[in-house]
Amino acid sequence: MILRHNGRSCHPVDSSLGGGARMRIVAIGDVGVVDGMMHIGDEAMFEAMVDALRDRGVDEVTAISAAPEDTAARYDVVAIGRIGFTGTRARMHERLEAVRSAASGTPTLSGGDPAAAVVDAVAGADAVVIAGGGNLASNWPSHVFERAALGAIAERLGRPLVVSGQTLGPWLDAPDRALVAELLRSARLTGVREPASLALAGELGVPTERLAGNRDDAGFLGVGDPRSGAGAGLDLDTGGGTAEPYVLVSLSLHLGGLPREETVRGLASTLDRVADRVGAPVRFHPHFGSLDPAVEAGDEVLHAAVRDAMRSPAELLQPGDARSAAKLARGAAMLVTSRYHPAVFATAAGVPVAALSADDYTAVKLRGATGWWDQDGVIPLGLAASDEGGDALGRIWDRRASTRSAALALRERAMEESAAWFDRVASALRG
Repeated sequence: MILRHNGRSCHPVDSSLGGGARMRIVAIGDVGVVDGMMHIGDEAMFEAMVDALRDRGVDEVTAISAAPEDTAARYDVVAIGRIGFTGTRARMHERLEAVRSAASGTPTLSGGDPAAAVVDAVAGADAVVIAGGGNLASNWPSHVFERAALGAIAERLGRPLVVSGQTLGPWLDAPDRALVAELLRSARLTGVREPASLALAGELGVPTERLAGNRDDAGFLGVGDPRSGAGAGLDLDTGGGTAEPYVLVSLSLHLGGLPREETVRGLASTLDRVADRVGAPVRFHPHFGSLDPAVEAGDEVLHAAVRDAMRSPAELLQPGDARSAAKLARGAAMLVTSRYHPAVFATAAGVPVAALSADDYTAVKLRGATGWWDQDGVIPLGLAASDEGGDALGRIWDRRASTRSAALALRERAMEESAAWFDRVASALRG
């Protein structure tokens, strides 16, 4: 089923890039609110890409989504379902081959197969974009197969492909490594978010001239956009945000194997000490949570447990949307997060970030997000939840003046580089 929301885009169109011809793209992101659950970061990267391409003359976007109706309404796009990969690896390989054959003209798919709708959408489009994410890792083989299949469709139909804003691996087993290598080598342009991903892309054979290392695509989401509020919180001259400072906390349920009860108690104690040191209350913001205030799910479950173990007052917030999440992170006095995108949003505004890594995957991403802004506050989650946690996070707060100065020095060039990247994406899509 193809769905379209008949709203009106408020994005300006740069007709100079359009050449007078309508530009239609197919874009995939890990988007779509399912069972009321919002994942802020995944939505943010897709929204940033759609915004940027509309600004550069793209007229129509067909989104591939887990929840087409939600995505169509949220972004004023055409939306279709995913190809869909489930079951064993052997079964996913069989489906991938069927999709490849269908894109080459062999009738291997039934008319009701969602993959057939994706093939038709790419055939009717001018280009294909794989929007940002950490999906190209063996942690999530179905995502690897979904993107490999979309890349194969684009290649067989002769449509330009861009892969943007990715974290690669760090865990890629041999079969997935081959799929990712084939995908990236078929792209006209590939953007990755961390030095580790850049090195891995080189190992996979991606040509240097078609490879770029960039900040996350959503780093400046909403900045300067009236829909996000004045400045979207990116005013580095206001001393950290609002007149009532707060410590923002975003914690994933993923604890990397640490014992839950002990970790909850340890984090509560650490956050109490941080609140005392900063002189501001804690606000918990879920980046994966329910849009229904009556339902506690995802990050909200851990947030409630930690809040209940604290002695200091703390507030539990709802997820909201990507733009409001970005503004909230940029306005904090300090951020404590084991989630990735709170760090992406906050670092651009010079907010000191204590980034809590639960495993190699989260460490790679968090070092990338903070490193672009000369921050080095990535701390193992176990350390943050230990007796030394308060001092470790306190040292990050104590460096706040130099942190903000570094962000101020980097910001203008970073925004220029972000715009230049999206210019390259638009140019590559036009061939």
